[in-house]
Parts: sequence; C-alpha cells; structure tokens
Amino acid sequence: MHILVTGGAGFLGQQLIKRLLAQGQVQVDDSAAQGITAITALDVVAGALADPRLSNEVGDLSQPGLVASLLRKDTRLVVHLAAVVSGSAEADFDLGMRVNLDGTRALLEACRALGTQPRVVFTSSIAVFGGDMPAVVTDITPPTPQGSYGIQKLIGEHLVQDFSRKGFIDGRSVRVPTVVVRPGKPNGAASGFASGIIREPLAGIEAVLPVSPETVMWLASPAAVIGMLMHTIELSAQAWGWHRSINLPGLSATMQEELDALRVVGGEAAVKLVKYAPDEKVMRLVNTWAGRFDTSRALAMGYRADADVLSIVQGYAREYAQG
Repeated sequence: MHILVTGGAGFLGQQLIKRLLAQGQVQVDDSAAQGITAITALDVVAGALADPRLSNEVGDLSQPGLVASLLRKDTRLVVHLAAVVSGSAEADFDLGMRVNLDGTRALLEACRALGTQPRVVFTSSIAVFGGDMPAVVTDITPPTPQGSYGIQKLIGEHLVQDFSRKGFIDGRSVRVPTVVVRPGKPNGAASGFASGIIREPLAGIEAVLPVSPETVMWLASPAAVIGMLMHTIELSAQAWGWHRSINLPGLSATMQEELDALRVVGGEAAVKLVKYAPDEKVMRLVNTWAGRFDTSRALAMGYRADADVLSIVQGYAREYAQG
C-alpha cells in the first residue's frame, strides 16, 4: 500500500510518517491491515526523515498536475496536513486561497480520478468556530469562522463531505486543537505564542505573550494529536456515518495555567523570561476562537485527550527541551 502525506516535511507530518513507518501496516478498509510499501511526503521543502520506503517530494500543492502525478493505483491513504497557517493566511489572502482552498480541491479531484475511493484524512482546525460562540462548543454548534484560514478550512470540510457522499473518497475531517508545545522555530500561526511561552523560556530565550493571561485556548500535545490522527486513519467508515467532520478532544486552558506549568518545570527564572506585550491584532483574532468544547462524539468514537497542561509541558521538556 502507498500513502501520500501532504505537508510531510512539517513537524506533525514528520511525526506521523515516523509513526506509520514504525507501525509498518495500517487498516484502511474492512479487511485486514495492509503492509505499508511506500510513503510519499510532499512539501515545499524536503523532510529530514530517511527510509527506503519514503520518498520526499518538493513542490507546491496547488501546482497543476503535481498531486495527481504522486498518486498511484495502490494509494489507499492520503493525509492532508499541508496548509498556510492562520496568521499567514490572514496576512496574504491570495496565498491562503491558493494553497488552502485551490490546493485542497486539486488534491480531492486527483483522489477522485483514481476511481478507488482512497481514504482521505483532512486536518481542519478549531478556527472554523468564531464570533459570538456559546460558552461550550458542541458537535452541533454551527461553524462561523472569523478569519480567512478558518473559512478556507471549513470549505475544505464541505468538499470532503461531498466527495465522500458521492463515493469518490472515504473522507474524514478532524478539527485539530492548538498544538502545544510545538518544537522548532515559530511559524506563522496566530496561536504560535501558546507554544512560544513554553518553548523559548525553557531554552533560556525571552518570549512574548501578546494576549491576556486569562485567554482560554483549546490545546493538545503533539503526541496526543499524532495518536488521534492514527485513530482517524484506522476508524471504519461505519464509525463516521454521514457526518464526516469532528471536533477532536483537547484541554481548555488559560495562558496563566501554561505559565503555572512552566514554573513547575522550569522554575521562576523561566517564567520571568515571558514578557506581556498586548497585540491588538492578535487578540482580535484569537478572542474570536472557541476555548471550550464538548467532544462527546469523539470520545465515544475512541479519541483521547491529554491528562492536563502540566503533563504536556513535562512531556515537551523530556523530549525536546535543551539544558
């Protein structure tokens, strides 16, 4: 079986590919699990992983014909992680539309052309919710995105829903919480500070908190997200029924709770490296996002969240923090 992972050179892409290669097989239909013979990772840069089964392809998702050229008759699974993230999509409307919307449409059309109904996992975002939200977002809360990124992701969900309804693909869209703590360099995500206020201080570097410490966000660790993506890959079509979008479980936490966890792991010296510098532009966008979810449907389908914020920070310190 061949697998295509878009955004395969990114952090989550590399972690997912590593997990798939280690597992060596995956179940994508009602038959027994199939062996993974090849994985193609597509991104704008080459990934660092090396394995005889892995091919690193460099290119733009929206480039005409590119995705179709990477799919094969034995492609049974496509994981669509590639995206222009929230802050970048808001700053460059045309770029976000080209990659997040046109690129997703091109990917789905290429999967349709295979004629084999491949399983497609689309990573959406909790940014599809915004504006005047209820105190707790449920599985029946209407998505009302307040940013270009959220709108583009919601359109992608609708496309996955319709392509699945028509029998072109076996699609499923998962709304991923804000990933904390994301290692490496900051990206263009408007929510990047949620990782930065942990990652940078634990490396002895100053970090900026551009929102109020009381700001509530819906969070999940990288490990939890990878576990939930693997669960999504192997869930049967029957488990999804007609509704192919879901809110993934996470933790509702304030930035102050993150700082409290940082204090436990890194001490007062680490906390003092976080400087509060309000940014109206960031606050205006982030404050439209939902911070509390009822994910009963996902929990009933076997998804699992992190235990607490402290365990997330401790996990990052064990695996990634230096010094």
